[in-house]
Amino acid sequence: MRITETADLWYKNAFIYCIDMEVYLDSNNDGIGDLHGMTQRVDYLSEIGVNCIWLMPFYPSPRRDNGYDIADFYGVDPRYGDHGDFVELIRLAHDRGIRVIIDLVINHTSDQHPWFRKSRASKDNPYRNYYVWRDDTPPDTSDETMFPDSEDGIWTQDEKTGEWYLHHFLHTQPDLNTANPQVRDEIAKMMGFWLQVGVDGFRVDAVPFAINQTTLLGVDEEELEEPHDYLRSLRSFIQRRASGQGSAIMLGEVNLPHEEQRAFFGGEDGDQLTMQFDFFTNQKMFLAFARQDAAPLREALESRPQDLDMGVQYANFLRNHDELTLDLLPDEEREEILDTFAPEEEHRFAGRGIRRRLPTMFEGDPRRLRMAYSLLFSLPGTPVLYYGEEISMGENLDVSGREAVRTPMQWSSEKNGGFSSAKPSQLARAVTEGSYSPEHINAGSARREQDSLLHHITRLAKRYRESPEIGWGEFHVIEQPHSSVLVHRVTWEARSLVLLHNLAPEPVNVPFVLEDEEPGTQLIDLMAEDTHELDGDSAAEVQLEGYGCRWLRLKREDDPRLV
Repeated sequence: MRITETADLWYKNAFIYCIDMEVYLDSNNDGIGDLHGMTQRVDYLSEIGVNCIWLMPFYPSPRRDNGYDIADFYGVDPRYGDHGDFVELIRLAHDRGIRVIIDLVINHTSDQHPWFRKSRASKDNPYRNYYVWRDDTPPDTSDETMFPDSEDGIWTQDEKTGEWYLHHFLHTQPDLNTANPQVRDEIAKMMGFWLQVGVDGFRVDAVPFAINQTTLLGVDEEELEEPHDYLRSLRSFIQRRASGQGSAIMLGEVNLPHEEQRAFFGGEDGDQLTMQFDFFTNQKMFLAFARQDAAPLREALESRPQDLDMGVQYANFLRNHDELTLDLLPDEEREEILDTFAPEEEHRFAGRGIRRRLPTMFEGDPRRLRMAYSLLFSLPGTPVLYYGEEISMGENLDVSGREAVRTPMQWSSEKNGGFSSAKPSQLARAVTEGSYSPEHINAGSARREQDSLLHHITRLAKRYRESPEIGWGEFHVIEQPHSSVLVHRVTWEARSLVLLHNLAPEPVNVPFVLEDEEPGTQLIDLMAEDTHELDGDSAAEVQLEGYGCRWLRLKREDDPRLV
């Protein structure tokens, strides 16, 4: 029996919202966001249609990498609260019908983690094999590090034993040896703990690094398990543990082309990751935005594997908590995007990405922003929003590195954007200044303005939740003559939507034909008071403004329902 035959597939039409707790809301005015502050905003999230919160790391950490350098997988950083506060957040969210997933970091720990401290004590310490060590001088690996602006390679020599340890990220984040059965048991135990506390799954960090065994030295390949068997065992584990409370998920960070992502789903069996972020489509989408030409986006969507199990799902996003990475694109396409959306050197990160939020990349054009988020919610899959996207927050380029887009949430025009009453010097991170400061951009004002992006996204979330074919249905592109326009259709059972998006500022009339539909079929606009009807050739023509979008529900003459 396949996993999906008995699973609750709630994630197929979820709306996921990512929160960096440290900068979301400070309830005790120490300058640091916390769990109690988050509980005060659960109703806000429910109002805009969120039904799944993704919590970025809240574990005890030296915070050399935004909390992804974890010192205790079972703990709650005391700056944020304690386990009681965490349980209260879970209870409140579940009462509102909101699931909660948390970051699962299995590819590395902090160098302050007890395992690594013991590991570096001596070469024969029992924890030595929890990490990856070598005794010979490594070759040049400067092109393999994820932080080329901070690290000159992926191996660092430890003074005490003289050996080198592996770290694909910062040298303060030693890589775990996930080929070690003891490490795997520790990870399963930790996952079981948080599932018992009540979480609904995990966002799995840097998955390819977590199962990569090519850097293990002195190990015969025949002795190693097939790496993807480890993902299968994790999926099987969480399904067993969560069987009495619905399905728990694993949403994987797999920054690879579609065909390589297929293996991380488990192919036709769908027995590995439940969901994956679609980095390839994201990067091609920004190429389409830069060119104002829908072709790259169309090609990316059509390259998705079609033979996947029904239980797996792609997660779509525009921006996330890291840089906008462009590393899957050829050099010339990457440069094209950088030249368009990151013309200044301070806009760029590590030569491969952009450390800006979407509103500043789009120069604050509200039409273009509304179109982009309409596109996000209409793409086949599950939409993911990063906190603050819903109110057009910008970045603070005075903050170093990727943290430029991780500034405090702007709740009001008051001091520190309503995030905290602490002195500005005490804040976890500096508040954005200038035209994107809380004085101009904040949730309070957005809630009062009916034409704000916040209300637009709230409407999109409602229509998305009313349109299960987006998450469940079959997708195909509809031909039409305009290069700037994407027209696609999603169909599930008797339900069908036609979705149109104009990536350019010039208005266009878009003719198209639905060959399998009868004349007289109506196209009901879900975002406006407008109706179109297929003529005798099963054709229609729809006007799109510059950066315009339409969501058209098919209503057939023999079906009296308007669904």
